Amino acid sequence: MTLTRKGQATRERILEAAAELIAQRGVAGTSTEDVRKAAGIGGSQLYHYFDSKQALIRAVITRQAEAPLVPGQPIMGALDSFDALRAWADAAVEHQERNSGRGDCSLTALAGELGPTDDQAREDLCQAFLRWQSVLHDGLGTMRERGDLRPEANLDELSMALLTALQGGNLLSQTLRTAAPLRASMNAALAYVRSFT
Repeated sequence: MTLTRKGQATRERILEAAAELIAQRGVAGTSTEDVRKAAGIGGSQLYHYFDSKQALIRAVITRQAEAPLVPGQPIMGALDSFDALRAWADAAVEHQERNSGRGDCSLTALAGELGPTDDQAREDLCQAFLRWQSVLHDGLGTMRERGDLRPEANLDELSMALLTALQGGNLLSQTLRTAAPLRASMNAALAYVRSFT
């Protein structure tokens, strides 16, 4: 569907409202009527853009997948040095600290709620996580080519370790309402990457 500028703005407003409500209430606790009211639109407008709640949630997943790994930061940028990886990890921890460990409408939260029950959402989430892993993989590849990492460094494993540290640390930080688990997991993953220097 080709949208006008006004149509794109309306669609984005709906997605923004849905993401904010999901962050507060979860997917199960967010109805399309809640989203409609929060976005300040009519029911017919909502269904013009999203024909079901599932379609809306899938669009939220896509939107969040295209968002930066660390809110407020560029879409990761080139994570191709130890300094860049450290800055990325520190920004993730600082974001959790600002939120006092409270959650966002993140892929972590969406995966926890949707992954086991909705095969299509699980596939969308899988593709999003693999896309993020590929960004990490590419940066680590540059580091290996430059000689920052030893030739035998397994880039698949290292990139997955970094992504798992981010996602697992975020989940535990949101549960415990402290950034300490995320800080510990990111420090451990970065130390593992450094072990290949």
